[in-house]
Amino acid sequence: MSLFEQSENRRFQEAKPLAARMRPKKLSDFVGQTHFLGKGKLLWRLIKAQRLSSLLFFGPPGTGKTTLARLLAQENRYRFVSLSAITSGVKQLREILEQARQELATGGYQTLLFIDEIHRFNKSQQDALLPDVEEGVVIFVGATTANPFFAVNSALVSRSQVFQFESHAPEEIEKLLQRALDDKENGLGDYEVKVDPRALAVLAKLSDGDARRALGGLELAVLSSAEQPIHLTLTLVEEAMQQKAIVYDSSEDQHYDTVSALIKSIRGSDPDAAIYWLAKMLHGGEELRFLCRRLIILASEDIGNADPQALTLTVSCMQACEYIGLPESQLILSQTVAYLAAAPKSNAATLAIFSARSDVASDRILPVPKHLRDGHYPGAKELSHGLGYQYAHSHDEGVSPQDYLGVDKEYYQPTTRGFEATIKKRLEHVRAILRQGKPQEYPVANEEKSVVKKAPVNESLGKEKDVS
Repeated sequence: MSLFEQSENRRFQEAKPLAARMRPKKLSDFVGQTHFLGKGKLLWRLIKAQRLSSLLFFGPPGTGKTTLARLLAQENRYRFVSLSAITSGVKQLREILEQARQELATGGYQTLLFIDEIHRFNKSQQDALLPDVEEGVVIFVGATTANPFFAVNSALVSRSQVFQFESHAPEEIEKLLQRALDDKENGLGDYEVKVDPRALAVLAKLSDGDARRALGGLELAVLSSAEQPIHLTLTLVEEAMQQKAIVYDSSEDQHYDTVSALIKSIRGSDPDAAIYWLAKMLHGGEELRFLCRRLIILASEDIGNADPQALTLTVSCMQACEYIGLPESQLILSQTVAYLAAAPKSNAATLAIFSARSDVASDRILPVPKHLRDGHYPGAKELSHGLGYQYAHSHDEGVSPQDYLGVDKEYYQPTTRGFEATIKKRLEHVRAILRQGKPQEYPVANEEKSVVKKAPVNESLGKEKDVS
């Protein structure tokens, strides 16, 4: 390469944005996607075995789809050719496939053909790939932000291994930002930058898992500063990202205070306040699973049988959020939060289980009444187990007048709100029938009770910090 060409290449490199300059040069420098690229995972094994077949990379922008395709070609010594489905047509595609065939036939390198935005190709364009993909003339790698099972021809999907890219975690973004600040060759290492402790963390969160956006924001913040040395503050980061940072950290009090406000607003039947606190949590980068988990708990704890549909809706919300992800999940969460806030409230089921567990955790545990015990094994009759049990379906209304507990206790006290009013009315009638089968007086103690040990308490309950 001549000095003139070296100078040209250097100028082109310098003109590239920071995100392009900081693309990793080797696979070991690639950050993220450990669920399929981590040691021992599927793609890692395929790379090590040099057994790559056609691949489809599916995920949000800035997660490394193009970068990983380049690194795969480098790692396995493929000839790398890149196309954009937005600007290319069938003619150009056929020319590249023919070149790949000739290269392979003459003993050259196999071609890794990377097509960005593959979902933008129409059916005939995608079909043009099939013969050469099937014959192994090219290793096809397609990248798309759309779900390939909907946006890409089924014939091409069936011949490809699909890998779903996830948005970068904030700590992964921070790692990339710090690497860019330290790198003198391609990064910002030649600039003297003093970084505020929270600046990189906030920049990472504001980027919404997009590494390209984060690096672009960092470059803008550094190059636009008139200070020497450059002081990378929270204000500078907010200006560069054109977005105000919300003081919200999942490991600090703001996190628990805000989710507490959300729960209490829903419990207090104020959908407007609840949706505001939901918006703050989403803006602050709250984890979807945490949000859904809290809403599911609330649907039983604070609404319960006053509106049994609340739990069904909230579980559906969780499943939809898992399938769709942000930003669209905010619509599902808003619908669910509004419904929960407007629903009639009851904590009767909550009080019932707390009261029952308190009794179970006391010094004595009630033995199972003999007529309720298993009577289907040899010797059960000699012990009177199952003797006297009345089959409920043999009685009018499907309720038999018998004792199911052994003590006179009513844990569940339904309210008169919502559907629970219907339950309360029926339960009053049912309990009147059940009382016909209860003894007039219960013994204070008996020989069986005196030998029963204290029940263990389920230690898994209450592990999550109480925010209600």
